[in-house]
Amino acid sequence: MPDRGGGPTGPRIRAGRPSRRVRTLLVTLGVLAALGMAFTMFAGFWTDWLWYRSVHYSSVFTTTLWTKIGLFFVFGLLMALAVGFNIWLAHRMRPPLSAMSMEQQSLDRYRMGIAPYKTWLLLAVTALVGLIAGASAAGQWRVWLMWVNGVPFHQKDPQFHRDVSFYAFDLPWYRFLLAFGFATAILSLIAAALTHYLYGGLRVTSPGSRASAAATGHLSVLLGVFVSLKAVAYWLDRYGLAVKSSDFRATGNWTGLRYVDANAYLPAKNILFFIAVICALLFFATLWRRTWQLPVIGFGLMVLSAVLIGGLYPAIVQKFQVQPNEQAKEAPYVQKNLKATREAYGIDHTQVSEYSGRAATDDKTKLRDQVGQTASIRIMDPNVVSPTFQQLQQIRNYYGFPTNLDVDRYPTKDGKEQDTVLGLRELNLDGIPKNNWINDHFRYTHGYGVVAAKGTESDDKGRPVFTEKNLPSKGDLGEYQQQVYYGEKTTTYSIVGGPQKEIDYSDDQGEKTTSYQGKSGVNLDNPLNRAAYAVAFNEPQILYSGAIGDGSRILYNRTPKDRVESVAPWLTIDGDAYPAVVDGRIQWIVDAYTTSNGYPYASRTTLGDTTADSLTATNNSRAVVAQQNQVNYIRNSVKATVDAYTGDVKLYQWDSADPVLKTWMKAFPDTVKPRSDISPELMAHLRYPQDLFKVQRELLTRYHVTNAQTFLSGSEVWQVPDDPSNDSRDSVPPYYLSMKMPDQKQQVFSLTTTFTPNGRDNLSAFMAVDSDPRASDYGKIRILKLPTSTTVDGPKQVQSQFNSEPSIAETISLLSRGHSQVEYGNLLTVPLDGGLLYAEPVYVRGGTLKYPLLRKVLVTYEGRTAFEDTLDQALDKVFGVKGSKPPESGTTEPPASTSPTVRQALQDAQKAYDAGQEALKSGPDWDAYAKAQKDLQDALRKAEDAQSAADKPRTSGD
Repeated sequence: MPDRGGGPTGPRIRAGRPSRRVRTLLVTLGVLAALGMAFTMFAGFWTDWLWYRSVHYSSVFTTTLWTKIGLFFVFGLLMALAVGFNIWLAHRMRPPLSAMSMEQQSLDRYRMGIAPYKTWLLLAVTALVGLIAGASAAGQWRVWLMWVNGVPFHQKDPQFHRDVSFYAFDLPWYRFLLAFGFATAILSLIAAALTHYLYGGLRVTSPGSRASAAATGHLSVLLGVFVSLKAVAYWLDRYGLAVKSSDFRATGNWTGLRYVDANAYLPAKNILFFIAVICALLFFATLWRRTWQLPVIGFGLMVLSAVLIGGLYPAIVQKFQVQPNEQAKEAPYVQKNLKATREAYGIDHTQVSEYSGRAATDDKTKLRDQVGQTASIRIMDPNVVSPTFQQLQQIRNYYGFPTNLDVDRYPTKDGKEQDTVLGLRELNLDGIPKNNWINDHFRYTHGYGVVAAKGTESDDKGRPVFTEKNLPSKGDLGEYQQQVYYGEKTTTYSIVGGPQKEIDYSDDQGEKTTSYQGKSGVNLDNPLNRAAYAVAFNEPQILYSGAIGDGSRILYNRTPKDRVESVAPWLTIDGDAYPAVVDGRIQWIVDAYTTSNGYPYASRTTLGDTTADSLTATNNSRAVVAQQNQVNYIRNSVKATVDAYTGDVKLYQWDSADPVLKTWMKAFPDTVKPRSDISPELMAHLRYPQDLFKVQRELLTRYHVTNAQTFLSGSEVWQVPDDPSNDSRDSVPPYYLSMKMPDQKQQVFSLTTTFTPNGRDNLSAFMAVDSDPRASDYGKIRILKLPTSTTVDGPKQVQSQFNSEPSIAETISLLSRGHSQVEYGNLLTVPLDGGLLYAEPVYVRGGTLKYPLLRKVLVTYEGRTAFEDTLDQALDKVFGVKGSKPPESGTTEPPASTSPTVRQALQDAQKAYDAGQEALKSGPDWDAYAKAQKDLQDALRKAEDAQSAADKPRTSGD
């Protein structure tokens, strides 16, 4: 019988080897996994292409893609060829016989082991280094496009007299090429040395010569190439000094050459360049001399020179020449830095004027009427009243407003423009009745309508005076497309236009449905598209859901900043996109910047740091895109719009003189429209961007001076004050305000801020920039500089005075009783008649009300403070109009009188005051409080009229 146990006559089963069925299964799974990975990669590429085509910016996608592919293959192939060639050459130069030593006998085993696989190993190594090098090079697509398309600045640096474009566009590319060359030389040297060692060309422990002649020559050439590249690096380092950042004790952050750079480092780089050239020639000479003696001596000399000339000598110059007389030595270079920095940040034409900080008019009553002519003081703070908009105009839970509303200008019925606070009623998925895939992506797809309110008024209950409200929105804005498919809160995808109806809005008659009629998004009729998006969004239902059919389109990348950044990846996006009703449509307006970090002598700044304030600290969505970017040149070169219904993105050239924008327009032709295409209706809503303003104000804390000696002394350094309305250490945000500066004839929509001395709280300066592009001075920065011989209260001091005034503190305490919470609004500063007027709205949130209402207005001028129910009342108090004595606090005592009418009126006033205080304690009851305040005003007015009549002189006929 056959041996069933697998003996000599029985069948043999190979232990550990899987069966044919298992092997087939494993191969199938491997193929499926590979196909899955391939389709996943394809899905990402395909959906990107479809999206760019849908927004009509496919040229951006193709230009970027082909540039990356070209760089990947060119530099990947160069690296692979260089490393592969040197490995092949080292193998070809191997000695015919290896020495009989223990070292070589050990290596023989490795040589025999890889012999059958030498070709494949060579291909694997070269492919690996090629892939790494290609991927690295592909990431330099911006650098390549700027180099190949760069246009001149027509400005030269003061040291080398090269056009600024050399530093902004050329030098970064040359540095990349140099870094690539170093990497290629080092990898080739390592690969060649290992190959020579493996095949006996290099020996460590064997007797005799340590290297064959062929290995010596080969490695010497590679070392010569490395040293030659070092010579090029020394030469480029000379120009790099003009854009080098360093810490300068006198000024902090510094960019450009200082005395030690120009007089020590620069000569050192020249000397080291020539030494490196000589050293490289010595390495190349080993091809004939076949000895390492001279190259090693030359290399040692170069290293020693780098230490002594490049390190020790500049330190000696700094210690013994600069430090004993720093201001005199550094002043010429500081002057260059001052000029370049002011030019690079667009602050070179800043108008700095002396401002007394003290009123020129003795009779302050005469100034009351000037307030309205000087500024439209906004008492509706867009950063506070969003919950009020939410409570009064949300209408449905699935709508929401942004945390920070926006300020814009809109005409009133009489044709005059007024500052308006507005926000869009955007979709809020957290508030829909039931979350599921159909509701989240098919039925609840968009927000609805604009809500707007007057910035300078509130009603008798402290609520905003809405000029556009309800659902659908109606008011002063007229007819416009109200659906909001693209917005700041719209961060998920929606599938629209197919068989599934969308909820448009709800009214008293029930839900209204709609179907998207726009051409935005990507069509899902194609099964390939559906499969690609199912993979890209990790949502299998997209592939087979019956809710998707003819006409279905998928909308994504729906926030305005995301869309602009995607179609123009070479732009830096402002943190605050804002909506405007333009030509019957809601348009998101997005400011975008061109930046560079290669402007010679201009000091660098980090965008995330300089644009941070108390608003970005609590609302990160307002942070500038690319926060960590370090720049030393910035321009608001592009104004972009995103249609809230169609998602159409339009880029408009705003700064026609900007060389960086011209360079990108050459790289991406036909993507940016000319400025002349901006309609007058859109122009009326453009404004000076906040992030640019914040960068400029941060630079102006030091660069408002133009004299190097003053700059070095540090006596004129300012700082942006902390926000006085909260306890954080975050900077006060800039405020939009219609106002006029002392040299202006009429109010202009402006962006304003204040400065305080470094480390102190009194006021140093007030800054404003004209923000209306229709004005002739758009973009002009004006600074009112306060005297240093006297002190003028700054925002923090004014806030402290408000809080410490006994009568005000008592009222604040009453307002904040129970569950109520007092919230301070924006502390606005307005220059008036040589002095400074401060105004701040005070809101109360609490009781049964979960949203802030305006309850008081704080106003101070020239030490006079008022805390009243309305802005007009507070201004009247401060300026002592209507016969009242200029108050020293928030309240005034009525005059004593024996008139029965006056006494009765005063009794009524006391009753009304008591009723108001009681209303505050119970609840508080704001309706009762508002009625009591009105009764109090009526009683005081009656007492005042009666007292005036009693004091009137009698005639003989009486």
